[in-house]
Amino acid sequence: MTRVAVVALGAGVVAWRATRRRQRRWDLRGRVVLVTGGSRGLGLAIAHELVQAGARVAICARDEDTLARARAALSEGGHSVLALTCDVSQPGEVHRMVDRVTTSLGPIDALINNAGTIAVGPIETMDAGDFRAAMDTNFWGPLHAILAVLPGMRRRRAGRIVNVASIGGKISVPHLVPYGASKFALVGLSEGLRAELARYGIQVSTICPGLMRTGSPRHALFKGRHRAEYAWFSISDSLPLASMSVERAARAVVEALRSGEAERILSAPAVIAALAHGLSPGLVIDLLALVNRALPRAGSGGREPIKGEASTSVLAPSWLTRLGDEAALRYNQAG
Repeated sequence: MTRVAVVALGAGVVAWRATRRRQRRWDLRGRVVLVTGGSRGLGLAIAHELVQAGARVAICARDEDTLARARAALSEGGHSVLALTCDVSQPGEVHRMVDRVTTSLGPIDALINNAGTIAVGPIETMDAGDFRAAMDTNFWGPLHAILAVLPGMRRRRAGRIVNVASIGGKISVPHLVPYGASKFALVGLSEGLRAELARYGIQVSTICPGLMRTGSPRHALFKGRHRAEYAWFSISDSLPLASMSVERAARAVVEALRSGEAERILSAPAVIAALAHGLSPGLVIDLLALVNRALPRAGSGGREPIKGEASTSVLAPSWLTRLGDEAALRYNQAG
């Protein structure tokens, strides 16, 4: 094949892909979109972007009071939002919630799996229960929701599913091993489903955010020296060069929904880390082993999980966590 033919073939492939992207791009106006974990943090920011785009939005979460505040915030400006209590780790609750969304708003066009939980601490403080809890919410929760919406999407031969995983689903990070294991599972599920469901006109997107300023550390669970663990975690989540704003992350998730793209890694540090791991996984893991030496040791800390809001210290909250603390106030994390 001549060089000219190779160039022409390459240009043709690029043009074909661009045309395909334009054809599958969604207008969100009037679409019914369900966001799990939509009452605070990234989920609430995603729901805000969706209502601004004209979508008909349903959110779910476990806490009624948090949901009520989220619904009130999202309803400003005349928007109508359906807010339902649901523990996504319980399949019966998920199916009942999906039935209520369908009855109230109509067939679900898109599902955004955002609900998640996180436990932070050295591996010697973790037990099998921590891994089960992470899998129940971060893997089984999305799967329960997917299985509940899939029959309708298959019948209509249309639909979109966005799974919010994590860069922790690409690179397992010290002191976050149960979380990373569950997110690896979610990434595998999401990628496999994209390949299998394309024949039904269903697009599945995988989102892998890096650190985000959502204010979520106060709702995370910490083990071992919980105050020291909370300090490093909340500071990392707040630094402007290391983390991205929750608003920018939410816009990226909604853009992935519109375009139906396969995968999006959020934040430059996360993209660089994923590329480095792809090129030399051993080197990246060795570097993480060095990072682990700088993280708090278990010491005399207990194995009982303690929420971030009960793990404050002179370092957190402080000026180092200011951006994350401000995001917590904006996105319903303070209650």
